[in-house]
Amino acid sequence: MSHPSQLKIPATYMRGGTSKGVFFALNDLPEAAQKPGSYRDALLLRVIGSPDPYQKHTDGMGGATSSTSKTVILSASERAGYDVDYLFGQVAIDKPHIDWSGNCGNLTAAVGAFAINNNLVDASRIPDNGIAVVRIWQVNIQKAIVAHIPITDGLVQETGDFELDGVTFPAAEVKIEFMDPADASEPLFPTGNKQDVLEVPDIGKLDVTMINAGIPTIFVRAADLGYTGTELQDDINGDTSALAMFESIRAHGAVKMGLIKDIGEAAQRQHTPKVAFVAEPAPYTASSGKPIAAEHTDVLVRALSMGKLHHAMMGTAAVAIATAAAIKGTLVNDAAGGSERESVTFGHPSGTLEVGAKASFNGDFWQVEKAIMSRSSRVLMEGHVRVPPVE
Repeated sequence: MSHPSQLKIPATYMRGGTSKGVFFALNDLPEAAQKPGSYRDALLLRVIGSPDPYQKHTDGMGGATSSTSKTVILSASERAGYDVDYLFGQVAIDKPHIDWSGNCGNLTAAVGAFAINNNLVDASRIPDNGIAVVRIWQVNIQKAIVAHIPITDGLVQETGDFELDGVTFPAAEVKIEFMDPADASEPLFPTGNKQDVLEVPDIGKLDVTMINAGIPTIFVRAADLGYTGTELQDDINGDTSALAMFESIRAHGAVKMGLIKDIGEAAQRQHTPKVAFVAEPAPYTASSGKPIAAEHTDVLVRALSMGKLHHAMMGTAAVAIATAAAIKGTLVNDAAGGSERESVTFGHPSGTLEVGAKASFNGDFWQVEKAIMSRSSRVLMEGHVRVPPVE
């Protein structure tokens, strides 16, 4: 019995921030995958190696974690004033599902480099030496992002001495600006409140801050859940009852935020919203063994992604943290000391991260001009990915 040959598709495997993903130029995909739909999803699921009941991704490019099971599709932008359109797919590990509802802030750091390397940015916008400013249109959330990509002798500079907690080796610094991360057409606080009471069966009533900035996020006090805010991955991810609790909070919060109509829809929207718990600064030891002093952070934050505690922090959730920290009356701002601020340094399981955000109230609604953070990225491998034909 004969079987068809594998497809051979140009692709680049890249690290962006604390995430990894398989990057494609839209025009390099098979024609049927150049538009949204079941064929595209089936193809990308097979590339990553999902669904995998063993949760190892042995037969694919995925890394069997939420931060390494990602795909990106890029194309030259047809939108005036932008260089590249960026579409992100969060691939479920053990389910045949790709969530297209949100952005990956970490992989955003790699978008500019890929766009330059694949001639998606006009050559006139790339200096021989200096910084290339790449204007990105984030298709999933319909938002503008600006990436500042270092260039040396006309090529993307990837090596450097910038260190990012959660990434083992130093690299070149990439500054990212998330423009207007809070949608002006929708309230920053979907209920109109900086704090709400969320009632969750078997848990009770919880004080929460629910915010739409960077990515929809639900913040809870660590102490209200019996935590300190200094937890590492193994403290949460090995506790099935804790993971079930967080998923219940996420599902009921998604309904209250208006993201889904009933909790039954939550399984098909795994990428958003995120759930994070916050606490006042305290000393702890990061997952690398690095000691983190209380005075080196403004607030402690732990966040879950795709049902597991993240090993560091999602870039989009960092935008939500910085925005909430800038607004007095939120749980994040309270934990950070209750003062007005335009930047925040938060502690996460791998270390610390500083993010800037400025929020203002115009009398009718809250507005955030932009959030700024530094990341790094590099090409890990480039060439072709091979994948069996799919239907």
